[in-house]
Amino acid sequence: MRILGFSGGLSVPSKTHGLVNAIVERFATRAKVEAEVIDLAQVATGFGGALYRQHLPSELKSVLERIEAADVLVVASPVYRAAYPGLFKHVFDLVERDALEGKAVILAANGGSAHHALILESHLRPLFNSLGSFTVPTGIYSQSSDFDGYYLSNPSVLERVDVAINEVLRLQRGLIPAVAKSEPEGAFV
Repeated sequence: MRILGFSGGLSVPSKTHGLVNAIVERFATRAKVEAEVIDLAQVATGFGGALYRQHLPSELKSVLERIEAADVLVVASPVYRAAYPGLFKHVFDLVERDALEGKAVILAANGGSAHHALILESHLRPLFNSLGSFTVPTGIYSQSSDFDGYYLSNPSVLERVDVAINEVLRLQRGLIPAVAKSEPEGAFV
């Protein structure tokens, strides 16, 4: 199983990156997986100048291909003005149309306070549902006080991480039925 973490922040260092790393590292200790983390901050300027995928240089096309090839995504966004950053969304606008269909996604976000926790349900879940992904029920929201420096340290947030990982593992074992791609649109499963 290939796990890809995507940190959608533009700052270095970043608590959003620390959140993604914590989730991916815990996943890797629980299951035999190949794991990788992509930090948007490291590649942002290249994506910002491209309106279409064909305008991207090969190293940025490779970023998209790695996102598309992952079995499971761990996607985290910082909260900017009550939403995800526009460049975060732009990257997923450039992903091939059906590439994330049926893939498991753990949603995560980091904000300055608990006031922004609904970003998971109001922005991230609709985005990945529109891409045909299976977003596991448990989202992970962290805030500045949940970190020791840039290391996620709050036990209750780490417990939610473990719950989300369990949901992905159950899904991967087939215990949560996924909608088959061959089902006609509007069919009930």
